[in-house]
Amino acid sequence: MPVEDRFGEAPPFALGVEEELMILDAETLDQVPGVSRLLAALAGHMLPGSVKTELFASVFELNTNVCATAAEADVALGKLRRAAAGAAATEGFAVAAAGTHPFARPEEQEIVQEDRYLAFVEEGGITVRRQGVQGLHVHVAMPDADACWRCLDAVLPWLPVVLALSANSPWLSGVATGFASNRAPRLAELPRAGVAPAFRSYGEWESWVDHLVRLGVVEDYTRIWWDVRPHPKLGTLEVRIADQPTDFRLSAAFAALVQALCATALDGGLPAASQLGDRGRGYYVQNRWSAARFGPAARLAHPGGDTLATAAEVGHELLEHVRPAARSLGGGALLERLDPDRCEAEAQLAFADPHAATADLVGRSLA
Repeated sequence: MPVEDRFGEAPPFALGVEEELMILDAETLDQVPGVSRLLAALAGHMLPGSVKTELFASVFELNTNVCATAAEADVALGKLRRAAAGAAATEGFAVAAAGTHPFARPEEQEIVQEDRYLAFVEEGGITVRRQGVQGLHVHVAMPDADACWRCLDAVLPWLPVVLALSANSPWLSGVATGFASNRAPRLAELPRAGVAPAFRSYGEWESWVDHLVRLGVVEDYTRIWWDVRPHPKLGTLEVRIADQPTDFRLSAAFAALVQALCATALDGGLPAASQLGDRGRGYYVQNRWSAARFGPAARLAHPGGDTLATAAEVGHELLEHVRPAARSLGGGALLERLDPDRCEAEAQLAFADPHAATADLVGRSLA
């Protein structure tokens, strides 16, 4: 049975941006289960988007409205962050943005008592309770279903570079583990996570999802947590690879990058990697791990498949490929905020103490 879709309803490459943020006690800086109080404090506010629950009661999600440009998303994200931080302060909370909390233990966080989350925990057990990680999700409107899958296939080889540049979770449960992104390997523990199989078309993907639903494996396609996936109900391609930035201006910059990457892909402006087929998925798994481990210093198999290069080098190349599209889509200036030679994990690791790193996160989350 075909999945209901809304492809083509929004202007091509319109954006929706989702941020996952943490709720902290303003004094101890530990994570606290305050999402219901935060949502109540925000009730009635006129916002350029919405605020929602996430799996843990110590996390909330900010969603922009549909934005025509990344510059519009930039403004919306700033307003949403400030509103959430103001509401949090009235409840004795602080807000922090990063891929992980530097010292809180994920397994100790309370689960939101909603059916979808309780069912998720029942299925995944400890692998779900270990998901104390936050990411930036960027939705890009697609003209039709086939274009959505072509775009997914074309952008996929470049996504480990986006992970490397966005890496922002070097601390986990009080330990600097040596990974620039602890979030990425934690997400890979989930079922149906990581990289999409090499389906030949959107229709083949749709048939596979339908089969999983009929078997009772999943309720619908939203229970598939790949790094990039079709989201037909919204008419978008959803890119989920990036760690949550601390600086919302970087969230907007990564949104501009993803938007321009998709536009460039559909215009045929990316070096072809489709001939790699299943072998390309193998490169992806290696590159994803290396990007999570080393950030911009990671050595990656180039998306073309013939050479090795650092993530920083490929990042500079990627920015050159997508700049024309970014300029035409109104996001060119935002790309200049990205420095492929650095990631925010380095700012966290400037502190030897995870509590000090957390305090810095709180300050920079509203920079």
